[in-house]
Amino acid sequence: MAAGYGELLRTPHAARLLIGTLLGRLPNATAALAVLLFSRAEGGSYALAGGLSAVYGVANAVGQPLLGRAVDRFGQTWVMLPAAVASALGMVLFAVVGLDPLPVAYAAMLIAGLFTPPLEGGLRALWPAVLRREDQVHAAYALDAVAQEVMFAVGPLLVTLSVAVWSEAAALLVINAIGVAGALWVVVSRPSRQWRSAPREAHWLGALRSPGLLVLLGSFFFIGLALGAIAVAAVAYADEHGGGVVSSALLSALGVGALAGGIVYGGRTWPGAPERRLRLLVAALALGYLPLMLVPGVVMMTVLAGVAGVFLAPALACAFVVVDRHAPTGTVTEAFSWLVTTFVVGNAVGTAVAGPTVQLGGVAPGFAVPAAGGVAALAVLLAAQRFLLDGPRPVVRPTVHPTPDEPRAENDRNRAVEPGFRARHQA
Repeated sequence: MAAGYGELLRTPHAARLLIGTLLGRLPNATAALAVLLFSRAEGGSYALAGGLSAVYGVANAVGQPLLGRAVDRFGQTWVMLPAAVASALGMVLFAVVGLDPLPVAYAAMLIAGLFTPPLEGGLRALWPAVLRREDQVHAAYALDAVAQEVMFAVGPLLVTLSVAVWSEAAALLVINAIGVAGALWVVVSRPSRQWRSAPREAHWLGALRSPGLLVLLGSFFFIGLALGAIAVAAVAYADEHGGGVVSSALLSALGVGALAGGIVYGGRTWPGAPERRLRLLVAALALGYLPLMLVPGVVMMTVLAGVAGVFLAPALACAFVVVDRHAPTGTVTEAFSWLVTTFVVGNAVGTAVAGPTVQLGGVAPGFAVPAAGGVAALAVLLAAQRFLLDGPRPVVRPTVHPTPDEPRAENDRNRAVEPGFRARHQA
């Protein structure tokens, strides 16, 4: 297993792209915490901090697929780096101006969120060009999912350390400087500079014209909802069982479970169609959420949280493969960005639903929300499975520097030429 990951990371450019992307995504991963700490330091209320974070999150959800479509049209270098700089300048404006005048603070959040570069989707679009073997690409998706867990664990620690050493404003500046450096390190690499999307058929829906992709997005909206609800329910559970340390333990156990599951999943080759495998993984994920409703003692609850996390990273890694197979030709970055957006929106909805549920019904109903989310995610896949399993075509791997006659990485399972448009016309 370790040898397989070692071989993957020794592939030219692979480690650089993975590390650079993680650094470039730090501002997005830590935005909610950094904005909260800075707003409180400036005398703002929790409600105000939540409002600013909400503006950032909504803008981010809108911007990711739009920037992803721009990347598919114009390449990574000309979109990713300017977007990273613009997003960082939005945070710099926020750090300099503070909360007064408030409209400027909201505008800064809008800019920072809207221009967050789609590095996550960009990396997944690069893997088929950088890695030559199908099993390596699948392992890279799993390693990517595992690395996300590490980033979301380390990022808040880095923010807290920056606040302790300097200040809340400095934390905003440091994190975003790291983000720009990470994006720069990615986009000046040869694979990123030379990557070009396949020609695409003009269609205003872009990647969303794929029925299979829509099914996947519907399912992962509910998985995002489940994770957002778990965070709220874990805090409510901690209030009854010893305070904030308990909620941190539960969420850490969830992350450790995801790390372990992702490492094991990516360490071997799995037979069969990934669409069928995804149903099994989502079923196992949903099953893992159900025992949380029992709300046992802290030790057993921590164990159950760890078990609940085991299938998260494998499900994500498998979903990345399915996205690549279902994205219409020339829309792969946009398609991955839609998955990110759907997941984030689902997470926010889960948080919003779990809060009143806990308030009205208590901790056990709070954990029923993620259980329901997992079941709903599986139900979507089962109800619309024909759209996922309908007619895949063989995957063809490109070179890093494709010529006009070479096949590309994206797979348009629909092979649909949109009526009224010439082939190879860019959307």
